[in-house]
Amino acid sequence: MDLRCPIPKILLPVDGSEHSKRAVHFTGYLCASIGKDIKGISVLRVITGSYLSRHLSNIDFRADVLKESDTFKRIKEEHIEKNIKPLLDETEKILGDTGVEAEIEKLIRDGDAANEIVTVANEGDFSTIIMARRGLSEIKGLFLSSVTNKVVHAARGQTVYIVGNRILRDKACPVPKILIPVDGSSYSMKGVKHAACLVSKLKNSLSKIILLRVINLALYMERLKDGIDPEEEARKILDEAKTVILQAGASEVVIATKVRTGNPSEEILKEADEQDYNLIIMGRKGRTAFKDLILGGVSTTVLQHIRKPTVAIVSS
Repeated sequence: MDLRCPIPKILLPVDGSEHSKRAVHFTGYLCASIGKDIKGISVLRVITGSYLSRHLSNIDFRADVLKESDTFKRIKEEHIEKNIKPLLDETEKILGDTGVEAEIEKLIRDGDAANEIVTVANEGDFSTIIMARRGLSEIKGLFLSSVTNKVVHAARGQTVYIVGNRILRDKACPVPKILIPVDGSSYSMKGVKHAACLVSKLKNSLSKIILLRVINLALYMERLKDGIDPEEEARKILDEAKTVILQAGASEVVIATKVRTGNPSEEILKEADEQDYNLIIMGRKGRTAFKDLILGGVSTTVLQHIRKPTVAIVSS
């Protein structure tokens, strides 16, 4: 099994918020724990144009001619010098202070934030996007912002890490307790293999790896009618996943398997709520945002409602 670094080239969008800074710290600690296998981090700030509204009123910002005006160019340059470059410099310093050894690149783009993040990720052949939940209110905090949601659905070639509201600031390993839900599908095994690659780099610092199989209660009797024992099937799925993790060099004493019965997304959320996980790794199906809205994909539901741990959605 190929156990190369699963996150060798990282795109890190930032906006200066406390949530964004938490993602920066998480990235720094994770990269410091992996070490020289991280090839590069590109810090990206997308200028959306909202800053102009504080300086120019009663102007149609959709007009293409505005971007060519001297006033626009002057305000943009002032904004970059006063706000954007200091933010990127601060981000670079935080990454350096956490122990990052990889090359750090600083990027500035204009346009729609989600579109620019995905475009840069594709153009630069990035393996990973790491970003934070937006600063929503406590009431709305269970749900992702539109930018994060769009990036998660649009990123087809990258694993997307959505940093939770609580991170462990540990250079040795910021993700010692990992939850990996599995269902036996090829998408699920993508998540397991990503976890295995991560485990191969962090194996000496991991304290708990839980492989979770949720038997969908709604399909239980249907599986029995098809001559399949759901519980025996669950054990086989978990054994396959465990073998992959063991081959990555994880100690058997830190690996455990669990079977729960019920609604998959609800049971994953319950498990996450009951235990103190730092990271949840899930494979994703190739759904569109519209289909996820209608069908309610498990990974999307978990991502929308989880708060404390970081969630990695592994591209199919």
